[in-house]
Amino acid sequence: MSPERYQRIRDVLAKRQTDLTVCLENVHKPHNVSAVVRTCDAIGVHRVHTVWEQQYKLRGGTAMGSQQWVRVNNHESIGDAVSHLKRQNMQVLVTHLSDRAVDFREVDYTRPTAILFGQEKYGATDEAIALADQDIVIPMVGMVQSLNVSVAAALVLYEAQRQREEAGMYNRQHLPEKECQRILFEGGYPRLQKMCKQKGIPYPPIDEQGLIAADESWWQQMQLTPKALAAIAADEAFR
Repeated sequence: MSPERYQRIRDVLAKRQTDLTVCLENVHKPHNVSAVVRTCDAIGVHRVHTVWEQQYKLRGGTAMGSQQWVRVNNHESIGDAVSHLKRQNMQVLVTHLSDRAVDFREVDYTRPTAILFGQEKYGATDEAIALADQDIVIPMVGMVQSLNVSVAAALVLYEAQRQREEAGMYNRQHLPEKECQRILFEGGYPRLQKMCKQKGIPYPPIDEQGLIAADESWWQQMQLTPKALAAIAADEAFR
């Protein structure tokens, strides 16, 4: 990894917002999922949450590899997803036109926030709406009553970014250093990262120049085959 790439990744990680996220409920069109994840990366969202009923599941996880810099957590149900988010003290907003809905720009996004977007045609489910803390709407004065889900996500997320920038929330690192080290290795040394996974070898630390700071034993393990490593591990366990 070059020093320039190292610094670029470091700069990105320094602005990641760990308490701002998106939850996609049954958003199943690959181009929409990819577009939302791409916007999340641009905004500095570190993790996206998804929920898919069986009929909406993407074939082969299509679009999940579209952004290697954004982590994706899938949940079995919308109840599981919202419970997970609220355990992190997040306010859960849902895009839904209702009597209690407020203009999305009136929300305080400097608070820990999760924004829930529903399926392309039908929107969020009744369960999701009931579980959310607040309905939000994007004001429109034309004939249409809704925007494409990826466009709606971009509008709301950029409002969140605007508020957070004004509050100075992009001026300090939110991600733990352990997570930064993991991403630096995966993003800077993709071939070695694949070898580590194949062989079950822990990731090495990355120094301030973007170089691997591993001892000789780590390099020796990297040269062994997975079969040889398994044999060594079995022998040590037997002892």
